[in-house]
Parts: sequence; C-alpha cells; structure tokens
Amino acid sequence: MQDSYGWVSILPPLVAIILAIRTKQVFLSLFVGIWFGWLVISDWNPLAGLAGAVDSLINVFADAGNTRVVIFSAMVGAVLAFIQRSGGVEGFVQWAAQRGWSRSRKRAAMLSWLIGLVLFIESSITILVRGAIARPVFDRMKISREKLAYILDSTSAPICILIPLNAWGAVVIGLLAAQGIENPVLAFAKSMPFNFYAIFAVLLVVIVILFDWNLGPMRKAEYRARVEGKVLRDGAEPLISTEVIEIEPKQGVQPRAYNMLVPILIMVLMIPVGLLITGDGDILKGSGSTSVLWGVLAALVGAALLYQVQGLLSISEMVDLFFKGVGGLMPMAVLMVLAFSLGATCRELGTGIYVASEAGGLVNPVLVPALTFLVSAFTAFSTGTSFGTFAIMMPVFLPVAMTLGAPVGPTIAAVLGGGVFGDHCSPISDTTIISSMASASDHIDHVRTQLPYALLAGSIALVCYLIAGLFGGN
Repeated sequence: MQDSYGWVSILPPLVAIILAIRTKQVFLSLFVGIWFGWLVISDWNPLAGLAGAVDSLINVFADAGNTRVVIFSAMVGAVLAFIQRSGGVEGFVQWAAQRGWSRSRKRAAMLSWLIGLVLFIESSITILVRGAIARPVFDRMKISREKLAYILDSTSAPICILIPLNAWGAVVIGLLAAQGIENPVLAFAKSMPFNFYAIFAVLLVVIVILFDWNLGPMRKAEYRARVEGKVLRDGAEPLISTEVIEIEPKQGVQPRAYNMLVPILIMVLMIPVGLLITGDGDILKGSGSTSVLWGVLAALVGAALLYQVQGLLSISEMVDLFFKGVGGLMPMAVLMVLAFSLGATCRELGTGIYVASEAGGLVNPVLVPALTFLVSAFTAFSTGTSFGTFAIMMPVFLPVAMTLGAPVGPTIAAVLGGGVFGDHCSPISDTTIISSMASASDHIDHVRTQLPYALLAGSIALVCYLIAGLFGGN
C-alpha cells in the first residue's frame, strides 16, 4: 500500500462531511465516504470498493480499543435506563430545584459547565455523565438540546487536553517522548498556556451562558425552545431512542437523587482506578477505553446492588432495562463503527500524510505555530479524530519547529488545539457524536449550531498563534 494517494485522499472524508450536512442522513453519508475511499484504493472498481468498505466495517472490531468504545457506548444506555426507572433522575431534578440550580436558565447551564471542570479524566465520560445530569434540567427550563450539546462538547475535550493527568495527557506525553523530548511532562505543561483554542472554547461557553449569546442557527434553536416550548425541532432525529430518555420512574418509588448520583460516582471513580491498573501503577500509561468500560460495568453492578438493597427493582426488571437501554443506543454504536471505519480508510489513503506533506513547504519559523494549527485542524476535520491528528502531526511539526528555531511550546499547543478545533467542527468526530447522543440532540443540528462558536474561538486562536510565532515563546 502506497504512503498516500495524493489530493484524492482528502475526497472521502469531504464527501462524507458535505453529504451529511446537505442530506442530514449521517449514517448513509459516512458509508458513502467509506465506499468512495475504497473505490480509490481498488482502482475505481465499484464492486471491489464495496467489498473493501464492508471489510473495513468488520475490521473495526479487530482493534480491541474500538470494540471497547462501541460496547461502552451502547451500555451507557443501560445506565441511563437504570437511573431513570429507579427515580434517581427525578430525584436529582427535585434536589437541583430545591437548591436553586434550576431557578434560571443561566444557573442550570452553569451547573453543567462546572461539572465539566471537575470531571476532567476522560472526554467521553464527562460528556455522558453531564448529559444524564443536565438533560432533564435543561428540558424543564426549555433550553434547546442543541445548546446542551454545545456546552457538553465545548467543555469536554478542551478541558481534558489542558490537564496532564488523564487519558489525553497520557497520549500526548507518549508522543512527545517518542520525539526525543527529554522531559515530556514538563514540555506538555509549558505548552498549556499556548493552547489558545482550548482556553477560548471553554471561556466562550461562560460568555454564551452569562450573556445568552446565540449565534446563527443557535438563535433559531433557542427561540424555538423558549417560545414554542420545543427542545428539538420538528422532524429532528435524536441520536438516542426516546425509549431510553423518557423512561418513567417505577410506580410507587420515591425519587431520590442518590439513586442517580451513586452509580455515576462509581463510574467516575472507576476511571482513574482502571487507568492505574491498566498502566501497572502509572495512570499516564493506562488504557482509556478499558477504564471507561470498567467504569460503566461497575456503575451497572453498583446500581443493581443499590436498587436490590432498597427493593426498588427485581432482577428480571433490571435485565429488561439493560437490553432496553442498550437497544436504545444502537444508533450511537453503529455511528461509532462507521466513524472508526472512515478513519481507518483515511489512514489507508494516507490523508494525514498528504495534508502534512503539502504544508511542509511553508517553513518560515514565524508561521510554524499558525501553520501547525491550521493543518492539524483540517486533518482532524477530515478524519474525525483528534488523537489520530496528534499522532500524525506531532512527528511532522515538532522536528520542524526544533530545526528552524520556531517556538516549541506554541507548536506543541497548536497541534493539540488544532486537533481539538477540527474535531469540534467535524460531524464524523467521536466526541461530537457522543455529545449529540448524551444530549439526545439531532447530530447534524448539533454540528450546525456549534460551528459558529468553534470558528470564532478558532479564529482568535489563529491570531494568537501568529503573535506567538512572531514574538517566540517556549
């Protein structure tokens, strides 16, 4: 297999993205993108391309990490079913109302933002936990699902990438070490103040909440929710079955917040434990996908025991709820498989290699951070993966910065910030997909309403990288 198929290698992800935005049929669009990629690889033989696309979907499960992500994505539906049927979600809504958190739209939104600051261990888990907590409160306050998805998405990866002691930090530190950086932890820490996109994305959420600042499509979504009382537009297709998010508490059960908080707390605490175990005592070397899967399983077991002790749910009821919850999140699991397959197809085509090599001619030291940010953003947008972008771009631009005497700290941060920026804008990104799922929002609606905010933060970040390149800083 050749290293890159040249300019044609960028067409499959672009086809998938444009088709998804135009038709709002994200499943079909992703498959067309995968098929188009294998059509190129198969020398434009349509049947061979179709066979390659199907094999690519099957091969997603050859990677244990991918399989774990698909499994825990579906099993989160069981956790959501458990905490609703037990009266836990209703109990939390009542508890939040008693303490004034649902007294206003701003307070409800700030609660979700604050929880995002605390749950920095892993991006998927912070999105899923906050979605379960905030969605019923947001619905009651008539805040659009699109606004919830934006808050979840913009306070997950941007926060996680600013913290060294989590799964994201472990990946970055490993990539820096692979480039011969003597103290990768220190280098990562020094780059954090220059991660302009992540910083501005998180701060922009606060501005949006405090000033009720609704840009572009978000203004229409918020008007619909506030005036018409519709948290979703007519015809929207939430990335989660309504059977999972509209489960009524069991008749006769008294709503108690701890029936939701205890399972979620178990899930959150199990993540660092899993990272320690899988990393042989080093949390930075642990497996994020394994740890999250263990967290979800621990939450299910903990919830089952908690409800059994209280006599809330029988074993047969919990088994039925488990399969109902998992079934409700099958669309999410299928979408993850398609996204992983498209990412693998892009690797086969050498999309990232081509983009990086084309940008390699612009080697003015002053422009290195800004160029790194733009190329990383485009790569993440095209491939739907920030981690994959980090892995491609760090070996490309870090040696360039060190060779030319460009500022290293801003260059490292530009790879990370650009990866997160492109990831935020991309409809095939896993964190974007999970945000749509956790908020029960239409996926394309989330992408469209989030895009103006991401572009604003990205534009400011780009200007900052031009300044950082001009004045230096390591």
